[in-house]
Amino acid sequence: MILHYQIEFDDYRQHLMHVTLRFIANPTQVLTLPTWIPGSYLIREFAKHIEAVKAYDESGRLLKINKFEKNKWRLFNTDHELITVEYDVYAYDLSVRGAYVDQNRLYVNPACACLGLEGQENLAIEAEIFLPNELKHFQLATGLAHKSLVKGRYTLKAKDYATWIDSPFELAEQTRFSFQAADIPHEFVVSGKHAMNAQRMQQDIEKICATEIALFGSAPFENYTFMTMATGNSYGGLEHPNSTSLISPRDDLPKADEPEEPSKDYQRFLGLCSHEYFHSWLVKFIRPENFVNYDLNKEGYTSLLWIFEGFTSYYDDLILLRSGVISQASYLDLLKAQIDRYLQNSGRFVQTVAESSFDAWVKFYRQDENSNDAGTSYYNKGCLVALCLDLGLRLRGSSLDALMRQLYANAQQGIQVNERTIFELCQQLTGDSWLEQINHLIHTTEELPLDQLLPEFGLEYQINNDKTLPFGLKASDKPEGVVVQNIRRHSVASQAGLSAHDVIIAIDGLKASETLLAHYAKQQRVFTVLAFRRDELMQFELQGGETALTTVTLNVVDPQKLHTWLM
Repeated sequence: MILHYQIEFDDYRQHLMHVTLRFIANPTQVLTLPTWIPGSYLIREFAKHIEAVKAYDESGRLLKINKFEKNKWRLFNTDHELITVEYDVYAYDLSVRGAYVDQNRLYVNPACACLGLEGQENLAIEAEIFLPNELKHFQLATGLAHKSLVKGRYTLKAKDYATWIDSPFELAEQTRFSFQAADIPHEFVVSGKHAMNAQRMQQDIEKICATEIALFGSAPFENYTFMTMATGNSYGGLEHPNSTSLISPRDDLPKADEPEEPSKDYQRFLGLCSHEYFHSWLVKFIRPENFVNYDLNKEGYTSLLWIFEGFTSYYDDLILLRSGVISQASYLDLLKAQIDRYLQNSGRFVQTVAESSFDAWVKFYRQDENSNDAGTSYYNKGCLVALCLDLGLRLRGSSLDALMRQLYANAQQGIQVNERTIFELCQQLTGDSWLEQINHLIHTTEELPLDQLLPEFGLEYQINNDKTLPFGLKASDKPEGVVVQNIRRHSVASQAGLSAHDVIIAIDGLKASETLLAHYAKQQRVFTVLAFRRDELMQFELQGGETALTTVTLNVVDPQKLHTWLM
């Protein structure tokens, strides 16, 4: 018994793909589509892109099929007969989470396009992909087992529906290379317009992959595929069990004359690769207990994303250093940027990192003008919590590396991560109770002890307040005036009544600009400001003043101590 999909792209110019399913139906079979995709914690409502669903019996007679929930359809069949269901999917989402179809690229996450069978989730999957004549030269990239006997036609296989929906595939003109890391075959594929230095990319990505496998001692996959779409300015990544889908500005890819020390742009791309690859262990294999079996019909809450995304964010840059791809100076710059982000996030005094993890579904993926004041990032603070744990463990003769290996060993025994896991492992590794320290890091809004821990490893930690936001507002010059992006709570701008999205047109009788605002903010007097809120002209009395933007300087004072941590 298998579930068979046929996927055709004849209507790619309309951004449509045609999907046909063939299966032996249970009586009154229900078909369902996920509402979200693993690794991206937001209800995406993929079903909105499904069009013209029809069902047929073995004889080709039209059967009744009714949509009865937003993402579920019921077949009105009475016995176990062979059924064909077909429909169109509108595919014009360029992100790593959706499906995108045009004359340059056919990209599909089955989670957003392929209906599954309720009660038959364990059926093996076979999918046949048909390309129109003019696109038959496209190459295929996917982590799934696949073969092609005829040009422009591919067969993909997955062991069950869960594997199928967590395995994207892409057909496009591609730059690609293969390599081995720890004897495991890897494929690296780039589509979109780019001029990537493939030799340099291969040299660096090999080192990163080998370093991550060495950290854990083995890999939870038999092969691995990196799929990258190069664009003007899009950025993101999504992890899968043996592949990742990345989207990156083409300028972040290594240049023909890429210097030995990677440029800041290229470091960003390497960090993205390192991050998503690390997820193969942490979140795809080592999981929160309640993520062992995802329910893709509704939100799956966990307060542990500070581990799964935070620890991954700590290691993504650290691995770049350990693999020799970047220098120590570059690593400390990346760490400084993380700490600066944390220190400039006033929401850290409002929301704990555990609360931030739980609220991912309603907050993290829905950033607005209030986000910086109201919440913290489980990526950013989670990364610094990982740093605190690593340094704290090292002071007691262990390390976060040892903890990661233990998590991996546990997952191989079927033991996954719950609220107590990190507390227990830290105690196991050091013999000390960590209840107080970890609670302080994850369940309070008090400052992280970075100023105490980093000096223990040869780094001087110095706080600076030399950067400021004029009037406490972040704004940008536009043709219509100075558009306010957000305003810090309790700043002079917020006390005057200004708001995000206001368009400031004049200050003190002069045409407003960012430069002028910065000039006036330094003066201790009151200014009259004219601004549009929507289409209404408003007047404000604005007191001079600035909001400090805290940054940190990390100075190496004991290279030897630093080496014991970083290497």
